[in-house]
Amino acid sequence: MIDTDGDSAEWTFPAVPGAVRTARSAVRGQLHGWDLDSLADLTALLVSELVTNSLRHATGPIGVRLVRPAGLGTLRVEVSDPLPDPPRERVAHLEDESGRGLQLVAGSSRRWGTRPGVGGKTVWFELAVPG
Repeated sequence: MIDTDGDSAEWTFPAVPGAVRTARSAVRGQLHGWDLDSLADLTALLVSELVTNSLRHATGPIGVRLVRPAGLGTLRVEVSDPLPDPPRERVAHLEDESGRGLQLVAGSSRRWGTRPGVGGKTVWFELAVPG
């Protein structure tokens, strides 16, 4: 976790199928509370992709954290799980039903990346906050 000045919210979800829907709802609610409804659809979509990846590959709790660093004009979103292996972006073929999540994150965010954590990893992305 990166310490920042500004607003933040975080949740931990069990690694069960309903976690994706619950994470989307929590993110949308928090963004509404911060008057960032314009980012809600995209943020919820990208969180859905990362939480789904965590569900497919990890067996422990999934953390979601939103951070609005003071004065930076960005929203940072972090999804953590207990699997230490970083995700790999791959090229999905037309007939593939999965494998596009990280491409979507990379193409839709200002920046994204991964970092190791204690007992797992965090995948993060940043979106520009409309001025």
